[in-house]
Amino acid sequence: MLARVANNLFWMGRYIERSEHIARYLNVNYFSSLDAPSELSQSRQFVLRSILFMASNEIPKADVILKEEDVLFNIGLNNKQPYSIISSFKFAHENARSSRDLISTELFESLNTVNHKIKNYCAKTFVKNGLYDFTSMVTQSTPELRSKIQGTLLHDELYAVIMLGIYLERAIQVTRIINAKCSDASVENMEHEDIKGNSHQWATLLKCVSSYDMMRRFYKKTPTKRTTLEFLVLNEDCPRSIKSCLNQIETYVNILVKHHKIESNSAAFLIRKLKANFKYKLIDDIEENIEEFLNDLINNLVDIGEKLDENYFKITNYPIVKRNTSSAQSQ
Repeated sequence: MLARVANNLFWMGRYIERSEHIARYLNVNYFSSLDAPSELSQSRQFVLRSILFMASNEIPKADVILKEEDVLFNIGLNNKQPYSIISSFKFAHENARSSRDLISTELFESLNTVNHKIKNYCAKTFVKNGLYDFTSMVTQSTPELRSKIQGTLLHDELYAVIMLGIYLERAIQVTRIINAKCSDASVENMEHEDIKGNSHQWATLLKCVSSYDMMRRFYKKTPTKRTTLEFLVLNEDCPRSIKSCLNQIETYVNILVKHHKIESNSAAFLIRKLKANFKYKLIDDIEENIEEFLNDLINNLVDIGEKLDENYFKITNYPIVKRNTSSAQSQ
């Protein structure tokens, strides 16, 4: 497989996965604030800052008043912002089109349809009363695209490259979502010491990654910081957990390296090293210093992405489809 082709398919998978997580975080965080238990968590400024931090890694100054319509437009439909949902789908579509002869008609047509809907969605409707409709359309379309990938493509090296991109991006986005909600919970604790346990924030976090129902089934109790983090980081049976993503990443990188020696500075080595670090990790090891743990994890995942690019997708003498590298989540 040409490095150019592998590069396009890898990033197609990443951009599809990224758009889903940003759309779901935007949807859940915005609408769950309407019946939040405290004034702070109902505050539009608090919610907008959380959404902006997760999507773009931006932390506005405390004295800056965010305009709701501007924030929503920038994250949803501003194609000049590289972190927006419309940009992610545009990049996914460009990468798919560059490898059109290697993917199925069903997958390309589905991606083309979603891209067309997003590109032609009315911006005024979106910022006024179309937020739920738009984000629901995105979060319902991306699983369909994944099903087309899984159900219509040969499960060969090409498929492994796409799935590698999907699971790496999922691990990065889930980590960013956990980081954003832990930050929200910390601020809420400082402002409202009478609120016990921030169960609202942990329930919102679980809903942002489609894991609320399964977490309740597993623990049979209201979410707490400890159980939520344990479920989303260390439970390998949860398909959205970091540990599960690392297992899948290793599975698919093994397909690419099955005939090669694994060097100590290779992507495969870094993946196995990080997975081994998680093998016997306990919630007690991360709960007290969660911010440092999450920052280290994001950095490790970004390093793996860069090393994958260096090992397998390095392009020379080829036109390159534009990449979103404006923030840590994009590298």
